[in-house]
Amino acid sequence: MDGNSHDAFVKELLDLRRSRPVSLPVKAKVAQFAEELLQLMFPHFSGVEYQEINQVEEQFQLLRRNLDTTLAPLRKQLKISVDDIVEQFAGIVPRLYHQLCMDAEAIYQGDPAAESVDEVISAYPGFYAIAIFRIAHEFYKLNVPIFPRILTENAHQRTGIDIHPGATVGERFFIDHGTGIVIGETTVIGDDVKIYQGVTLGALSVDKTLASSKRHPTIEHNVVLYSNATILGGSTVIGHDSVIGGNVWLTESVPPYSVVYHKSEVRVRSSREEQVALDFVI
Repeated sequence: MDGNSHDAFVKELLDLRRSRPVSLPVKAKVAQFAEELLQLMFPHFSGVEYQEINQVEEQFQLLRRNLDTTLAPLRKQLKISVDDIVEQFAGIVPRLYHQLCMDAEAIYQGDPAAESVDEVISAYPGFYAIAIFRIAHEFYKLNVPIFPRILTENAHQRTGIDIHPGATVGERFFIDHGTGIVIGETTVIGDDVKIYQGVTLGALSVDKTLASSKRHPTIEHNVVLYSNATILGGSTVIGHDSVIGGNVWLTESVPPYSVVYHKSEVRVRSSREEQVALDFVI
């Protein structure tokens, strides 16, 4: 790139910043806020030991100040003040903490490989993705733009689990393994639902005109969705206490207590039998 081209490019970048109508929060600060909140709620995320109640209170107040600073660029886009959002979120934190404790306990009780709740909180990507989602969802309900999506996309990058902050998720949510899970914005998930890796809860259409409609399925209480199940459509309802098997593709509702499975044929033969040449064309 010659000097003139470089100067023109630099000017283009400057003009872009001057003309941008929307101020954005810094992604690194958004991610840092979530980490600091988890560190405050769970010692598993922090090496700091608190011996006095005032130490915990000081960290809580520091977290509030950091949230205020992080949300500051969005002031003009918010329906209520940053101070009000910080105050409301602070009031939500105790409920959020108890929700996450129930999630961790559900994962521990439901996974034979889990040796303790502490292991779940410290090491399970499913718990981390759920935790970040629940934090983001509270900001989504407060009509904070962009911020919640940055939170969940950060968790998506770390875990391979993609949960839109607009989804509605009940108590004692269990994600096992988790890689490749996609949960869309208008998904509704009941209590005591268990989801394995590769599950997609998606839309039948990506038409932009449907943005304000319910595009994603409803999963009622006590449902298990096994790996790579795909459930699509805003009118699709999986009835409570149902089991959806691996690799199932569903675009219509099933009643409560259903067992839905995909049957594939597997053939086993002896290696001593005469082999028929397989001709694959790629």
